[in-house]
Amino acid sequence: MYKIAVAGTGYVGLVAGVCFAEVGHQVTCVDIDKEKVNLMKSGVSPIYEADLQELMQKNYADGRIDYTTDYASAYKDADAIFIGVGTPEQADGSANLSYIATVARQIAESVEKDCLVVVKSTVPVGTNDKVEQFIQDFLVHDVRMEVASNPEFLAQGSAVHDTLHAERVVIGTESKWAEDLLMGLYEPFYLPIVSVNRRSAEMIKYASNDFLALKISYMNDIANLCELVGADIQDVAKGMSYDDRIGSKFLNAGIGFGGSCFPKDTKALENLARQNGYELKTVKAAIDVNEEQKTMLYKKASKRLITFNGLKVAVLGLTFKPGTDDLREAASLGFRAWHYPNIVRLCRNSN
Repeated sequence: MYKIAVAGTGYVGLVAGVCFAEVGHQVTCVDIDKEKVNLMKSGVSPIYEADLQELMQKNYADGRIDYTTDYASAYKDADAIFIGVGTPEQADGSANLSYIATVARQIAESVEKDCLVVVKSTVPVGTNDKVEQFIQDFLVHDVRMEVASNPEFLAQGSAVHDTLHAERVVIGTESKWAEDLLMGLYEPFYLPIVSVNRRSAEMIKYASNDFLALKISYMNDIANLCELVGADIQDVAKGMSYDDRIGSKFLNAGIGFGGSCFPKDTKALENLARQNGYELKTVKAAIDVNEEQKTMLYKKASKRLITFNGLKVAVLGLTFKPGTDDLREAASLGFRAWHYPNIVRLCRNSN
C-alpha cells in the first residue's frame, strides 16, 4: 500500500482521498481552511455526497485517513500527491490555474523523496507539462519528481460510487515509472485502466464532459421544437433511448445544464480551440443553446401572466441536479436576473 497526500478537500479531492483510504492506502488530505479541517476530523463532511461521511468516519477511526493544514509534513514523504483543487472559470472562459500553481510551489519546496504528482483537477491540454516544469524549477531536494494526469469522471450525487465502481480509470503518464506507480495505486480498485500520454488524458476529460453537455443541449433544442410542432419530448426521448448508439442517459430536457463542470468545461475547451485558431462549432452551439434555455420558463410564464409585480414565485429544487447540495451555476439562480419582486425558494434537492 502507498502513502498518499491529497491537496484540496472539495468534491474531487475529498472523495478521492476517502476512496483511496477505503481500499487500504494511507491518506492525508490537505486544506488551508482550519475550521474545515477540524470539521472533517470530527467526522463531519463539508459537502453532501451519499456514503461520504460514513466512509470518512470509518477510515479515520481505522487510522487510514487524516486531515491537516500542514502541507509540508503531508507532502515530504508521500509516494504520490494528488492535486484536486479548483480550476474556476475566468472572465474570458479560460481556466484559472492559480490554485494549481500554489500547490505545485508548495510541493516543490516540501518533498524529500521520489514522488509522483498526480493532477486530478480539470485543466487545459498541456497544463501538466507546465506543472512538471514549474515544480522542477523550484524543487529544493534532489529527488525524482514527475507529473501525471488522472482526471476524475465522478458525477455529483454519486461521487463515491462512481470512484469505487468507475467504468474506467484514465491515467496520463510520460514514463514507465509513473505508469507503474499509478497502476499500483489503482490495483486495489480492480477497475479497467486506460493508460495514455498526459495530453491525451487531459483531452479525454474535456471531450467526455463536453459530449455529455452536447447531448443535453441537443435534447433541449429538440424539446423546444417539439412544443412548436405538437410532439411530446418525453416520448421522443424514450423512443431514442432504445438505440444502443444513443443510449438512455442525458436525454432529459430541462432548463439548461449547470454545476461545477459542464458550464466551465465547455467554455474552457471552446477557449482552447480559439487560442489554437480553430472554431469548435459543436461545443459553441451547446453553450449558446444552454444560455438561451435558462430563460425558457420565464418566456412561457410571460405569455400566461399580465405582470409579475407583487407575485411570489416558488422555486422547487435549487441545486443543479438531485443528490447534491451544490448551487454552482444552478439554473435556479437565473431567477435573480428575471427581476421578480418577491421570490420564495423551496428546495427539494438540496441537503
